[in-house]
Amino acid sequence: MAGALGLTWLGTGISVVGAGIALYNRLTVRQLAASPVEVTEPVTVCVPARDEAARLPRLIADLRAQRGVPRMSVLILDDASGDDTFAAAIDAAAEDPRITVLRNETAPAPGWTGKAAACVRLADAVVTPVLVFVDADVRLAPDAIAGAVGELRRRRAALVSPWPMQRAGSPVEALVQPLLCWSWAATLPIAVADRSLRPSTAVACGQFLAFDTAAYRAVGGHASVAASATEDLDIARTLRRAGQPTVLVAAGRLASTRMYDSATELAAGYTRWLWSAYGGTVAGGATVGTLAALAYWVPPSVALRGHGALRRVGLLGYAAAVTGRLLARCTETGGPLARTDVLAALAHPFSVAAYLALWARSHRARRRGTLRWKGRRVQI
Repeated sequence: MAGALGLTWLGTGISVVGAGIALYNRLTVRQLAASPVEVTEPVTVCVPARDEAARLPRLIADLRAQRGVPRMSVLILDDASGDDTFAAAIDAAAEDPRITVLRNETAPAPGWTGKAAACVRLADAVVTPVLVFVDADVRLAPDAIAGAVGELRRRRAALVSPWPMQRAGSPVEALVQPLLCWSWAATLPIAVADRSLRPSTAVACGQFLAFDTAAYRAVGGHASVAASATEDLDIARTLRRAGQPTVLVAAGRLASTRMYDSATELAAGYTRWLWSAYGGTVAGGATVGTLAALAYWVPPSVALRGHGALRRVGLLGYAAAVTGRLLARCTETGGPLARTDVLAALAHPFSVAAYLALWARSHRARRRGTLRWKGRRVQI
């Protein structure tokens, strides 16, 4: 009994600390907002797109509706798509003189991921002082680009990463996708981390990145992370190693995305890169998995089966986990929560289980050499 109580207290303690960090971030993480002044400097928005014929036109419409950034231009790269991405982009651009659509017909060179190669191709054509990357599945409010550039300049940063709200269209997505934000919101005080140049405390989301172009080029741009499965995190770390500050802002009020359209696509997407988490080692992942089980499985299990003090401690741990999850989601959305957010938070133990299963699947695919994404073999 004493051993079980001690183990439950340990797991509950981890959950409570996580909830405390999530509360701190909810109160202190900056929310992306419309720029108070017009952005007068030239800005180039780059959109790498592969097999995005269905989603890209909606982003192009959002980009055409941007305001507060009159000297904005847009470069779109159809990266050897197997669908009608190029034609869809041309149609959506509607001869807007600000938009240029490029086409790439070749596979990435050995040692390069498709995303990094596409970003380099786009960046090579940029001459403006600000460079913004946006993924094709992102939706933008009219003030999003001006807000990101304004934040970049106000913070005097080399990189601002506006974190889009992750939208879900299925129960599996609702369980898993909010874990991306929760993974940093419940473990890392962002306001403190953003004042540091420690690479290990950098957070970035490659779906929406705003760079000072000179700083981006000084570290080699995406060529410096050519083989990375998580090029967004690694380019932020590269900048910090070079003494360049990077910052994170929550962008849920102005930007959102649905990364995957189904549970099958979600599983394939996570399998592609999750092996690289925790240093890319099985030992690192196993350590994190053990801590996650201790914090997010033991307390609710004890709350269900235990009695007396043991059950009360388990309930406290479970409540802290749910609270941390909800606070992280509030930080991400910047507004009220939906019913699905609350239900997903209550199912947090199952979310952690799904995440760990995806991590194991990713390592297995890597070991077997079967990692693939959008018809391409993932090179490691």
